[in-house]
Amino acid sequence: SRLREKEIRGLFGRYVSKNVVNAILSEKIPIKTEGHRTNLTILFSDIRGFTAISESLAPTELGQILNHYFDEMIASVFQHDGTLDKLMGDAVMAFFGSPLQASDHQHQAVRCALEMKQRLARLNASGKLPEGVTLEIGIGLHTGEAIVGNLGSSEFADYTVIGDTVNLASRIEGLNKRYGTKVIISEDTWQHVNDTHLCRELDIVRVKGKEEPKAIYEILLANTAAQRRKVELYEEALQLYRDQQWQLAIDKLEEILSEYAN
Repeated sequence: SRLREKEIRGLFGRYVSKNVVNAILSEKIPIKTEGHRTNLTILFSDIRGFTAISESLAPTELGQILNHYFDEMIASVFQHDGTLDKLMGDAVMAFFGSPLQASDHQHQAVRCALEMKQRLARLNASGKLPEGVTLEIGIGLHTGEAIVGNLGSSEFADYTVIGDTVNLASRIEGLNKRYGTKVIISEDTWQHVNDTHLCRELDIVRVKGKEEPKAIYEILLANTAAQRRKVELYEEALQLYRDQQWQLAIDKLEEILSEYAN
């Protein structure tokens, strides 16, 4: 009915691509709008050093930068059938696996993250940004159970997701600053994507609010022989470090630095 179409477009029109909305309307996708628990992959990203960038620009310039940036990031989310949850300042939060249910939502999220990096590189080279401004982002992914649905008050509700999985994804994104990386995924996401994407184990961390330590991994854009060799050497160094073979670990890391100086 026309009423249902208006309701669906009103609820999902801002969050998912037109293709997903049309699939919902044609009833190819059964949807539950009430809050329910399901398995999802959550993506967080934000711009590095955004405060410093914002302080050096006029408000109109800043607005234009963010508009160009969000155009590219949201297009990436929609391209991979993700749901845009919210924009918070310079941060993007999205999730994969609802309302468009997918058995490979972990792959969708990783492909989205890699495309975000590629789109950002193109934006930086496009001449659309003010002179001297180059944007860098950090992205974090985590897979787990969360509550998703049309959540809020009777006056204002959003199709959104809540739970520990969301908090963990946000904290994993923040770890990029500590490890000097661009895309970090949790062990829970890694288990599903390591067969098709080149990953480098970074560390085992205990994230705030969680007792059980988890491994975190960097996703690498290029899956070349040189990159695979670099990952192999790095993981050897990591094992030496964990075995408290400090000098051997340092030697191995210095070998990597000399071999891949450029």
